Amino acid sequence: MKPLFRPLRPEWLSLCVSLLFVVFFNWPFWQRLLAVLQPLDGHGIRMLGMAFVLVTAFFNLLLLLLVWPKIGKPLLTALLLTTAAVTYFMTQYGVLIDMNMVRNAMQTDGAEVRDLLTVKMALTVLLLGGLPSWWLWKTPLLFRAPLKEVGMRSVALLATAGVLVAVAMIGYQDFASLFRNHRELRFALTPTNYVQATSSYIKRATAKPQPLQRIALDARRVLATGSSKPRVLVLVVGETARADHFSLNGYARPTNPKLSQVAGLINYPDVWSCGTETAISVPCMFSSLPRDKFDAEQAKHRENLLDVLVRAGVKVNWRDNNSGCKEVCKRVVSSMLYDSTDPQYCTDGECRDDILLEGLAVKLQNLREDSVIVLHQKGSHGPAYYKRYPPAFERFKPVCRTSELQKCSQGDIVNAFDNTILYTDDFLSRVIATLQAAPEVAGSMIYLSDHGESLGESNLYLHAAPYLIAPDAQKHVPMVAWFSPLWQQRSGLDQACLQASSKQRYSQDNLFHSVLGLMQIHTTVYEKPLDMFATCRRAAEV
Repeated sequence: MKPLFRPLRPEWLSLCVSLLFVVFFNWPFWQRLLAVLQPLDGHGIRMLGMAFVLVTAFFNLLLLLLVWPKIGKPLLTALLLTTAAVTYFMTQYGVLIDMNMVRNAMQTDGAEVRDLLTVKMALTVLLLGGLPSWWLWKTPLLFRAPLKEVGMRSVALLATAGVLVAVAMIGYQDFASLFRNHRELRFALTPTNYVQATSSYIKRATAKPQPLQRIALDARRVLATGSSKPRVLVLVVGETARADHFSLNGYARPTNPKLSQVAGLINYPDVWSCGTETAISVPCMFSSLPRDKFDAEQAKHRENLLDVLVRAGVKVNWRDNNSGCKEVCKRVVSSMLYDSTDPQYCTDGECRDDILLEGLAVKLQNLREDSVIVLHQKGSHGPAYYKRYPPAFERFKPVCRTSELQKCSQGDIVNAFDNTILYTDDFLSRVIATLQAAPEVAGSMIYLSDHGESLGESNLYLHAAPYLIAPDAQKHVPMVAWFSPLWQQRSGLDQACLQASSKQRYSQDNLFHSVLGLMQIHTTVYEKPLDMFATCRRAAEV
């Protein structure tokens, strides 16, 4: 009886799997390459053909190094299943895979992971990765005697390398220009994209621990005169909110009905994030380093804004309803509330942002020292936007009620997202109302989202695109500020000046220096030109 599957030599198996990767797993890569080569003329078709041979030879060269007895099939199976899952996410949400995306995935909490695990994903992995894996294990491999196998494998490697070099040389100028001007293509080529990105992430994450780099050792607080009431800044770190979906910024829908009624609110319509994912933007906005000098791994070993505040005598408290503070708060008092099981705020393993306000009024009553309270929101985190707000805030309908966003119309996705902004509007207005109702303190609030979100524009969803090619929707973020009359009086802030200067362009680079200025912390690290409020503060009044 003939076997169901014909035996294969390892070099032929390597070529088969390479073609499988090129043809079935890399639709995102070919779609992007086709878009770059438009309009597709004879030269473009030639480029496509050479790219096909080049990528196939490249994959074959790598896989030839893996297909050996005992280890070959397990390694290829792991690659097939993992690549199928990665291909699903790239196709479903239009994302690219780089080290920051891997970091973002590694630091995602359980609730966010559950939102991404769908039946469609399971079927994709089963069909795209499972079926080839089944074929792989059913196919006998014919290995030669060890020395002969090494010799034949060397020949196959040299032949493949020859094809790779020949095609690369023939199309050198075209390919050099292509990949220089469209670096995003390498983030779309799988499995090399996630293998390289994961390797870089692990290398950085497991690097030898470094001593903590201390900054602003000269930090000191200027004590206010004329009032014994403590100053309290509530700093709300938003999540995934887009500036262009705030009606305060001209959005046609009334997504900010309550904030628009707050007397003295200052809106900043032109603010830009440091990154396109929480794992970058949150540490960056609290760093003294600007975006162009910031490194997320180095930030773990460097003091930040919160450390400087504590050193100067300001009491700091971090309250988190997201996936953690990304190590920003590891040296200050913090409360991780996203694991709460309080049914008043939490259902199905995650909590609404209301939980951040629990006990805030009482806390304000008992404060005796100048303080900064950080509230880290769940905000508008996708893809399950419909889970981010209570039913009472579902004003814009119909909404997308699945994490498989491509099943929904863009209008339904936008409706669900806008409802999350409506809920954030209510949340921020309640923070301000709580401060207004606390005569024991001089209160203020700053809200700044960590990054934005793509909602299907150009078939791109979610966030974490490489910064250089990310659309403005992922980088243009909302920001508002509010200062109580007592705070303005004691800090010498001029409301008219604040309103006039709010139209300037700012970024998350400004936060570090602006908060130091607001809390009247003197240090050589402070840079007045980066303080958003410095020009509106009368220096004589402290």
